[in-house]
Amino acid sequence: MNRYTVIAREGVVPLFAVLFAAFMVWHFVNLQASLILWILGVLVMFMFRDPERDIPSVPLAVVSPADGRIHSISTVHDPYLDRQSQRVIVQMHPYGVFTTRSPIEGKVLEPSCLPDNVKTPHGVWLQSDEGDDIVMVMNKGRLYTEPRCYIRFGERTGQGKRCGFIPFGSQIEIYLPEESRLAVSVGDTVYGGSDIIAKLVPA
Repeated sequence: MNRYTVIAREGVVPLFAVLFAAFMVWHFVNLQASLILWILGVLVMFMFRDPERDIPSVPLAVVSPADGRIHSISTVHDPYLDRQSQRVIVQMHPYGVFTTRSPIEGKVLEPSCLPDNVKTPHGVWLQSDEGDDIVMVMNKGRLYTEPRCYIRFGERTGQGKRCGFIPFGSQIEIYLPEESRLAVSVGDTVYGGSDIIAKLVPA
């Protein structure tokens, strides 16, 4: 999904623009005048950093969709698939990595239902090869920025693969089958693509 392994795709253009401006000021003025732009370039690199992650080889595991903290765990009605579900909410860090990752390997499907209060859906239905259904909902960012989604309905995605980006972070909701076995507790720190948050129970 994302060919850049150091910088998220959203950061490539602004980083190039800042570094180009810094080089031009350095070349035509002096190094001291360009320092603020070089510093800005470092900040852009930090904001859009996108490190590789070690994806665990654990059958039926569900990995965290993002870096953050487990905000809440509850049994609720899944408004996207009209079922009872365990919902895990991950609160992304405001200065963390803003890339989101697929919690499982499977096919991307369009949710069969849509909550009445959601005008622009950001819910992604993922169905594993074993028939397990998971919904990942990316909410708007802290500055009401829209999440970017790299995957499309009908495509396949791999576990832990980059699937989106939320500028400045947000909350991500994961709706799991009700019988799933959770591997985290409220307050735990998790890393996207590498930490297991639950295990699916085979039918």
